Amino acid sequence: MRRALPLAPALLGALLISSLAGEARAAPVLLISIDGLRPGDVLEADKRGLKVPNLRRFLAEGSYATGVVGVLPTLTYPSHTTLITGTAPARHGIVNNTTYDPMQINRGGWYWYASDDKARTLWDAAHDAGLTTANVHWPVSVAAKNVTWNLPQIWVTGHEDDRKLVEALSTPGLTAELQAAAGVPYADGKAEDLPADVIRARYGVAMIQKHQPGFMTSYLTALDHTQHETGPGSAESHAALETIDGLVGDLVTAELKAHPDAVIALVSDHGFAPTDTVINLYRPFIDAGLVTLDASGKIASAEATPWGSGGSFAIRLARPDDAALKAKVGALLAKLAADPAAKIERVIEATAIAEAGANPDASFYVNLKLGAVAAPFVNGTLPLAFPSPTKGMHGYFPAAPEMRSTFMVMGQGVAKARSLGEIDMRAIAPTLAKAMGGTLPSAEKPAIDLAK
Repeated sequence: MRRALPLAPALLGALLISSLAGEARAAPVLLISIDGLRPGDVLEADKRGLKVPNLRRFLAEGSYATGVVGVLPTLTYPSHTTLITGTAPARHGIVNNTTYDPMQINRGGWYWYASDDKARTLWDAAHDAGLTTANVHWPVSVAAKNVTWNLPQIWVTGHEDDRKLVEALSTPGLTAELQAAAGVPYADGKAEDLPADVIRARYGVAMIQKHQPGFMTSYLTALDHTQHETGPGSAESHAALETIDGLVGDLVTAELKAHPDAVIALVSDHGFAPTDTVINLYRPFIDAGLVTLDASGKIASAEATPWGSGGSFAIRLARPDDAALKAKVGALLAKLAADPAAKIERVIEATAIAEAGANPDASFYVNLKLGAVAAPFVNGTLPLAFPSPTKGMHGYFPAAPEMRSTFMVMGQGVAKARSLGEIDMRAIAPTLAKAMGGTLPSAEKPAIDLAK
């Protein structure tokens, strides 16, 4: 709930004058993310045969972007951190989903911990504006500061014990309290399917009903999961989105009942492209002697490593200032870019990487052609290219129209049925901070005026 703060008489008078002058007052904010939601699935829902009335409601009752230009790479964790900070990966530090780990010591660990985020968040802005805050499953939220009620995202194995891990890292007593209200145990940490979304949405509704947070984040994963398995636009993906539409309706109804004056934003982190081929850059890097394997086939040492990020690779050098090493890697990448089998769309270097706000530790960044997927290191026997078991992917450079993501917002002070055109993802967080009466001075784009 919005926490009441004592007001000095002079400040109270100033607020009353502002109110009489017709200025919009700060609003509670609910931020819902549907991972992988393509803007066309809402804007062209009828044409695509999609029944999503709760999402379409935003178009009539609020303002919406025709597309959101994301960050490099267009992956879940870097994008969600941009959505909540207004900064690019180079500044906030979440440059991939998984941590850099060529020796596989971290066993596929992700950037779960909020301490890795170097930028100020919307939770911080809300707290400083005197609001209570809540979170259900938002990426990079373990031990996040200024979250009053936190159910973070984390997993280890996919075993049901992951649920115990989430409980241990959540606000003390919160999972038990919400389970009593929701009537079901919380979803396992690694579960990303539709039943898990249903459970997390029920916990989100219970969170709103129990605590009425002034700012809340809610993250739904099943659409992304289904599009990876069956491809964007598949019958299965459409069915998942239609179910998620109902979950959004439940969250919106609960929020407006708790806060009739709320601003509700619906976002996604990236678009999607169908895929058919896996590209394994470790093969040519091993052949060139840049990666050395031990007797068991594991990486023993590496002069340069391709760090996969969905549809792209960040190339990290063991010695970034070694001109000879950089030249050797550059020559290899140029040769690969000329080989149609490698499916490389382009290779950029440090200056362009910095301009894109991408991984500052990458000496090169390789964008694959749409349809190709970047492989992690599995073993030393896999070829350069092979058929993809994954039917859909993102992570490509953000210039591709297929990577456009979604932003829609409705509620207090928001113009109705207004197209915002194409926007930059970094503008979303400062816009929501302004709506709740907070600030994000580190945001890299100005807030959007929602009242026009």
